[in-house]
Amino acid sequence: MYGKITEEELGGVVKNACPGPGACGGMYTANTMATGIEAMGLTLPGSSTTLADSPAKMRECLKAAEAIKICLEKDIKPRDLITKESLENALVSSMIMGGSTNSVLHYLAIAHSADVELSIDDFQRVSNKVPVLANLKPSGKYMVADLVEIGGFPAVLKLLIHAGLINGDIPTVTGKTLKENVWGAPSLDPGQDMIRSLSDPIKESGHIRILKGNLAPGGAVAKITGKEGRRFSGKAMVFDREEDLISKLHKGEIDPEENTVLCVRYEGPKGGPGMPEQLKSSGALMGAGLRNVALITDGRYSGASHGFIVGHIVPEAQVGGPIAALQDGDVVTIDAETNELSMDVSDEEIAARLSKWEAPRMKVNRGTLAKYAYLVGDASHGAVLDMF
Repeated sequence: MYGKITEEELGGVVKNACPGPGACGGMYTANTMATGIEAMGLTLPGSSTTLADSPAKMRECLKAAEAIKICLEKDIKPRDLITKESLENALVSSMIMGGSTNSVLHYLAIAHSADVELSIDDFQRVSNKVPVLANLKPSGKYMVADLVEIGGFPAVLKLLIHAGLINGDIPTVTGKTLKENVWGAPSLDPGQDMIRSLSDPIKESGHIRILKGNLAPGGAVAKITGKEGRRFSGKAMVFDREEDLISKLHKGEIDPEENTVLCVRYEGPKGGPGMPEQLKSSGALMGAGLRNVALITDGRYSGASHGFIVGHIVPEAQVGGPIAALQDGDVVTIDAETNELSMDVSDEEIAARLSKWEAPRMKVNRGTLAKYAYLVGDASHGAVLDMF
């Protein structure tokens, strides 16, 4: 993945659709963050949607040098640009574009590094008021690279600034305001369906939902597009490793007719360690064509995943969160209307189960990764290393 790649190959990667389930998760997250960071004013106008193999990308490299000079002359530093207002722009952008749940972790960590107050509740607040407009993969029709044909992300920002959803007065790396950066961008053609109008959104509220309940008292993150419905309930099937779930799937031991909530735990910041992305399990579920199945985890999952999938469950299993007490057969409910993730187990029973629970031996006990696992905080605070 990180070896040498020709310009022709790179262009193909950017332009073409994902080759298979879960295969474009990393690219999808990258696009989400690229557009969000452009909305924060931290990158050059249009950089998030300029094709990698285009002459425009080469010209952008020259513009980057100009921007560096401006930042040096005007003493513009990242902390000057990372503010509550710019982060709000990023959150709005993520909702509008149907962005990846991984952005929740990233923006929380960015805010923490810049000493800006931001919580997972802010994501739900923004999700409640901002629609999904982008008809983009994995749930839509187009690729992010296709946005170039209608003016790129600057055209989208121009629309959102005009609508009052994005703050255009924030400073940027060009020395100009965000509004000034996109002033010359083309207006979106009303006839295109890549970015829907505010009067005809794909979804009237955001797709990212922050769920809480007796299974995730510290929060969890779900991506609910609405195509899969708004509520799912089923019997739990619990796995302590993603590999065990994959084995079960390959053996055909998951009943396609019964509503089942698959739980993969001990994959959180400490337990993973590092919240490994559940690429195989989410992809395998799609490949198996299982429709009566949901997936919950204290780890992460692919940005290209579909269906009822909930990640970032806090507290994680490794530290004795309620997910560690979940047992096969418990009924789990995912409700995107009430933003709840719960199991039909009483508080007393959960406490009784946890009183008998013992933390498993950490997967890594030496070196840098062990230090990371020891220091890392929970996912609801960005999984940062200095939550003292």
